[in-house]
Amino acid sequence: MKTAISIPDEVFTEAEKLARELNQSRSQLYSRAVREYVARHSADSVTSALDAMCAEDSDADNRFATGASRRILEDSEW
Repeated sequence: MKTAISIPDEVFTEAEKLARELNQSRSQLYSRAVREYVARHSADSVTSALDAMCAEDSDADNRFATGASRRILEDSEW
């Protein structure tokens, strides 16, 4: 897919230099950069979803941990 974007001149210059150093086309460089950016931020959404899921069950987890701790302490010699 073709698209047009606007970027600062210095970013364009640095990207052109890097593309030459990596022996890649500009399109390949930009595609890889966007793919890496999306992958990095997709992890944030997974983390947020897991955090929300854990928060929902935190009361049940706390009751379980409290009960388990109590049983361990009752069975321990002091």
